[in-house]
Amino acid sequence: MTSAVEDSFLPADRTALIVGASGITGSAVARQLVAEGWEVLALSRSAASAPGLRGVAADLRDPESLAAALAEHRPTHVFFSAWQKQDTEAENIRVNGAMLRDLLAALEHAPLQHVAIVTGLKHYLGPFEAYAAGATPDTPFHEEEPRLETPNFYYAHEDELFAAAERQGFTWSVHRAHTIIGHAVGNAMNMGLTIAVQATLAKELDLDFVFPGSEQQWNGLTDMTDAGLLAEQMVWASTDPAGANEPFNIVNGDVFRWRWMWPRLAADLGVAPERVLGFSEAPRPLEEQMAPHESSWPAIAEKHGLVESDIGRLASWWHTDADLGRDMEVVTDMGKSRDAGFLSHRRTEQAFKDLFARYRAGRVIP
Repeated sequence: MTSAVEDSFLPADRTALIVGASGITGSAVARQLVAEGWEVLALSRSAASAPGLRGVAADLRDPESLAAALAEHRPTHVFFSAWQKQDTEAENIRVNGAMLRDLLAALEHAPLQHVAIVTGLKHYLGPFEAYAAGATPDTPFHEEEPRLETPNFYYAHEDELFAAAERQGFTWSVHRAHTIIGHAVGNAMNMGLTIAVQATLAKELDLDFVFPGSEQQWNGLTDMTDAGLLAEQMVWASTDPAGANEPFNIVNGDVFRWRWMWPRLAADLGVAPERVLGFSEAPRPLEEQMAPHESSWPAIAEKHGLVESDIGRLASWWHTDADLGRDMEVVTDMGKSRDAGFLSHRRTEQAFKDLFARYRAGRVIP
């Protein structure tokens, strides 16, 4: 049974605007909304369209472009998962805060009901330039933890969201994901594809498949976020009154140790067991491990008929190094979301396997 709020906006009456629709999260949100029968707009500079998606051309860093592009559109819901990495956190705050602020200002004419944005566990850990460097909350992380004193563009995003909601009268939700397992090509933070590319190089060049991270990550507990699950939570929070005006953690609901997961991923990716190496003495970052071998990728792509010969569009070594190099446990509490009625979950190992199968089917990896 649906509530009166839900009944007033059935899928056929809802128009979603997805910002970041080509990314890991945005594409997962798009798939769910199209399957549910929503009208879906996808904002990008290229105005790329797809089945069920209508492209809207705009530059997030150009307020006039946004205003012009969105003047004729009247979305009821916004799903925002875009960001542009800058050299410093101060620049991240300035650039990314402005993108969200200008987007919402360009929608002042629209009958917005809800805006959902994606942030992440750097809310609790701090930004990349001060990542887990100071005092952080005890794990598991809970949504009510106070903000860190370190400047953080996630906080700037929240503040822009709260101000616009107060001004324009829509509800909001913030979705704090851990490392996201999902499908995209050309994404700046893609651990799943990065690991798959590492394994491909290991097989093709007869290399060891070496865990790049810290002893704590190898032996300690951790969790992750499947993009499809994140999309489910965002759509739920956008349409259920229990999800309104709340921040929610979002992880799969299981925990694991990389010493357990790493050989299982290797097996699914076809790496021989004797070439699988775990932590030993010190981290071995992928940026250093893979640098001598990146030039081999075009020949591997040609050999197997792969669709992308530019390894830079596939592997984000730096991001996987940052995640797996942490010297602390990272485990996330999902109690608040469950109490509110969101009960979906995933098995992380299966999420990786499903992702690898999709990349194989798309000829992204052999």
